[in-house]
Amino acid sequence: MKFGKRLKKQVEESLPEWRDKFLAYKRLKKLVRLVSSSSGDVGGGGGGEAEFVRLLDGEVDRINAFFLEQEEEFVIRQRELQETVEKVAGGGGGGRRPAAAEMRRVRKEIVDLHGEMVLLLNYSAVNYTGLAKILKKYDKRTGRLLRLPFIEKVLRQPFFTTELISRLVRDCEATMEAIFTSSVATTAMAGDRRTWKGCSGDAGMAPMADQQGIFRNTVAALATMEELRSGSSTYGRFSLPPMAAPASPESDVLQSIQIADPIPI
Repeated sequence: MKFGKRLKKQVEESLPEWRDKFLAYKRLKKLVRLVSSSSGDVGGGGGGEAEFVRLLDGEVDRINAFFLEQEEEFVIRQRELQETVEKVAGGGGGGRRPAAAEMRRVRKEIVDLHGEMVLLLNYSAVNYTGLAKILKKYDKRTGRLLRLPFIEKVLRQPFFTTELISRLVRDCEATMEAIFTSSVATTAMAGDRRTWKGCSGDAGMAPMADQQGIFRNTVAALATMEELRSGSSTYGRFSLPPMAAPASPESDVLQSIQIADPIPI
């Protein structure tokens, strides 16, 4: 599948409020097509490379701003959620057994948070790949060597520096594993299924539909990251490294969620 079509599919599978935050690949590709192979000018009017770089810089700034905003939000949510998990697991500090309803709420929040953080990692990978692809097209069309210096700059950008969000995902997965294997969580999941089964109409299906959507998008994002990072005939110095973390679509964490609480994909 060509990258433009893959990007379009990825945008469609992302959260609605994220869909206008991805790289404007189509606009960049259109600009490259207008570039003269002899001069690098757009429409023969001069300044083509400067305009192209200006647009690239603007896209990088926009991607960085969104990534940092989401990363900060996830740090806060992770901290608050961990405090909630400890409180619920401890029976609210009063020594009482945590209610199934409380565990269901915590369980949904942590699955949602994990899914959104994986989507942000995928957002980073997809946008980096898009920049590398469009720069390759530009160099090929103009005979220039813009890709290497620009990618070297991209590698230092906040949206490409994913160590923090990767650590948050791993921490979240450890918490998920503990919650989904607890007896209280098992009781809560059974209650979820009875509640959803007994509800009728769109209102009754809303909680299930919301969770299905995030879970489905997470699995799709993981599959995309694995594809973008896997070695292939086109693998090179500008390719992303092989995927090591977070969990793959076949990981024990995601498998345990599906087995314990089946969600159609």
